Amino acid sequence: MRELILIGIGTGNPGHLTDQGREALRTAELILVPRKGPDKADLADLRLAICAKAAPGVPVAEFDLPVRDASLPDYKRGVHEWHDAIAQAWAQAAGAAGRVALLIWGDPSLYDSSLRIAARLAPAPKIRVVPGITAIQALCAAHAIPLNEVGAPVLITTGRNLREGGWPEGVDRLAVMLDGDCAFRGLPPEGIRIWWGAYLGMAEEIVEAGPLAEAGPRILQTRAAARARHGWIMDIYLLDRCGGT
Repeated sequence: MRELILIGIGTGNPGHLTDQGREALRTAELILVPRKGPDKADLADLRLAICAKAAPGVPVAEFDLPVRDASLPDYKRGVHEWHDAIAQAWAQAAGAAGRVALLIWGDPSLYDSSLRIAARLAPAPKIRVVPGITAIQALCAAHAIPLNEVGAPVLITTGRNLREGGWPEGVDRLAVMLDGDCAFRGLPPEGIRIWWGAYLGMAEEIVEAGPLAEAGPRILQTRAAARARHGWIMDIYLLDRCGGT
């Protein structure tokens, strides 16, 4: 592998793929598509559909994505070992192809480890990144709201950080990603507003918004039902403790 192209594909809507992304796919010698098990077959099928439409003549190689060992007590060590395994899987799936493309959910720069995994490849290929629509952008679009208040900061964090550290000092608006356990449940709801979305940009898109005390229970119920129905869920939310837009 002499070149690896990481192409942001947005949040599930095939229309999120940019012209730059389509052009990059067409120049690839091989496109890698990860499989995450039968419960998440929709994610691989979506990638395959994008490839078939945007780059019909380019070969596609599917591979099984390694699973992180969640039993390890050291979280960072577990992630490090997992990334090593993914890099090996990429190299094996690429075979002798020189220019390889990977379709990355959202954008490779935001809470995605593809760039860190690519740095583990040896010999090191040239890395090219094509930006994509992020989940944060898709959430704000779905609710028709600005990300920030006038001149005010926004902190992007994870559910784990919110659950373990609470609301960070010095900021009134949070964008929370990678939260499989709904960390907002641990916050005193008074004065907090939430904008939540799942399957953003897809036909299955669901959104909820309102004061956390009222919207929180609805989100928990809606989220559980959607996950049971689809077998997986990707969601994100914005929190504001000053009333918000």
